[in-house]
Amino acid sequence: VNLVESGGGLVQAGGSLRLSCTTSGTFFTINSMAWYRQVPGKERELVASMSTGDNTYYSDSVKGRFTISRDGTSNTFFLETDSPKPEDTAMYYCAAGPGLYSDYVNDNYDYWGQGTQVTVSS
Repeated sequence: VNLVESGGGLVQAGGSLRLSCTTSGTFFTINSMAWYRQVPGKERELVASMSTGDNTYYSDSVKGRFTISRDGTSNTFFLETDSPKPEDTAMYYCAAGPGLYSDYVNDNYDYWGQGTQVTVSS
């Protein structure tokens, strides 16, 4: 199973950002997905997650600004914002798995992408 992030790069503060996570090699339904980010020297942070059954989580740092969603016809999901800030600069990773929300409370998603760098300029 492969997860590939795209959509990162340089974006201006107040602009728009849309990250995509495309999955391949799956023979099962992805029920849970998440976006994480990490800045060098800091711990990885769970940014947003969602699971079948409308269990959605956003970290306080992005709540109200970021939206996690998925394409209902495929195992592709997204993270987007129209109000990025310089402090959102980080490497963003997508993660996914067939389990439900409670299966991943310890960040133990089954599959992870390689990451895409997002840099927000002021």
